[in-house]
Amino acid sequence: MDADLERLIQLQALDTQAAEARRKQTTIPEAQRALDSKLEGARRRVAAEKERLDANQAARRAVEKDLTAVQTRLARYKDQLMEVKTNREYHAMQHEIEMAQQEVRRLEDLMLERMLEADEITAALKDAEAALKAAEAQIRQEHAELDRELEEAAATIARTQQEREALVAGIPTQLLGLYEQIARVRRGVAVVPARDGLCSECHVRLRPQVFAEVRQNNAIIQCESCQRILYYVPPPAAADSGTSA
Repeated sequence: MDADLERLIQLQALDTQAAEARRKQTTIPEAQRALDSKLEGARRRVAAEKERLDANQAARRAVEKDLTAVQTRLARYKDQLMEVKTNREYHAMQHEIEMAQQEVRRLEDLMLERMLEADEITAALKDAEAALKAAEAQIRQEHAELDRELEEAAATIARTQQEREALVAGIPTQLLGLYEQIARVRRGVAVVPARDGLCSECHVRLRPQVFAEVRQNNAIIQCESCQRILYYVPPPAAADSGTSA
């Protein structure tokens, strides 16, 4: 293989690795923020269930207070019933007792509703707390993995930059300028393989003579469509046959 072409292939590999590492440096913090948002959602659910339980308990205490007051009033009415002197007073007191008894039944039913509601909320709170605990463990693990990937990305950028500097020192200035010009226009991809008579990037068919020249890997040949520099990688079967021969 032509030495300059081989260096360009290596340079493209380094630049691709560095570009992927820089992409991770952008996307990983976004993924971490999404994890934090998910965890905050689980915490809000727990907080909401606790607020519901507090509201339920406050409402239950209010019902208990009202029930105690009505029961006290009912007991007083029953005591007063023994002291009435006329039928009119007796019927009036009976009416008050009946109204108080109805209110007691209503408040007792309401108390039962509050108790059942409390059981439901308590169960929901336990579920929310369990989900939060699981989310904390999972997100902590995922955060650690993403932190590790960020460290690897930084190390990759530093390594590829060092290797790149050593590599470009051996590439002719004009050829390096061509590579960088193509890379700027083609989103960082300047050197690509040709396969089955096609440019593997733009998928335009090469002229048979051009593809035959690319297969030799002994010259800098550009795709006539996208201008990327082409090289050829023999398929595994052909490579194995060549080795055996």
